[in-house]
Amino acid sequence: MTDSPVEAVLFDLDDTLVRYRRSTATVLSEAFEACGVDPLFPVDAYYDRFDEFADWDTPMAELRRNCFAAICEARGHDPDVGRRVADAFAASRDHRNVELLPEAERVLRTLADRYRVGVVTNGPKDAQSQKVDASGVGDIVETVVYAAHETEPKPDPEPFRVALDRLDTAPERAVHVGNSVESDVRGAAAAGLRSVWIPASPPDADAATASADYRLDGLAGLLPPPW
Repeated sequence: MTDSPVEAVLFDLDDTLVRYRRSTATVLSEAFEACGVDPLFPVDAYYDRFDEFADWDTPMAELRRNCFAAICEARGHDPDVGRRVADAFAASRDHRNVELLPEAERVLRTLADRYRVGVVTNGPKDAQSQKVDASGVGDIVETVVYAAHETEPKPDPEPFRVALDRLDTAPERAVHVGNSVESDVRGAAAAGLRSVWIPASPPDADAATASADYRLDGLAGLLPPPW
């Protein structure tokens, strides 16, 4: 672990700083009901397959249509029904209907008084930018990198380096905070940053292999900073 003083702090967005007020499972259930069909697959099937379709230059609604169609086809259902369910899901999902996680605003504002602060997030920019604006995160941080839209997606080191270039900070003087072992912990390490891992609940399947510099139970653990 480097002894260089920290000058910049980067954050992941989804489930690190913000979350939807309505769960994905709730929206999916409503989409099945709106289409007049029984639940054709559980929400975990969506989570398990989504990355296969994650071309982040494509709008989120189209990615979801492709994903739901493939899930339905794999389970012996008409893929067109999956597309209809995806359309109903999109009609119900409001990317602005998000909230900051507990302590997120206090932590961000406190750290922003002392460090350069930015966000590095994977995902289609059309969805992610709405979350940034609606949550107020964009009013606090200095820069947001929409990885896979502007750069390669995390865990590639490029989005971290772009963020640090904008903040005029060397990697050894920065830390990244996130909840994903693959995208955040390994991505930060590949870019030469220290990492703070706040495990998701339940933790990632590869949590046992996490090698973060710091592991915290929540954002409040960043005050005072552990580095």
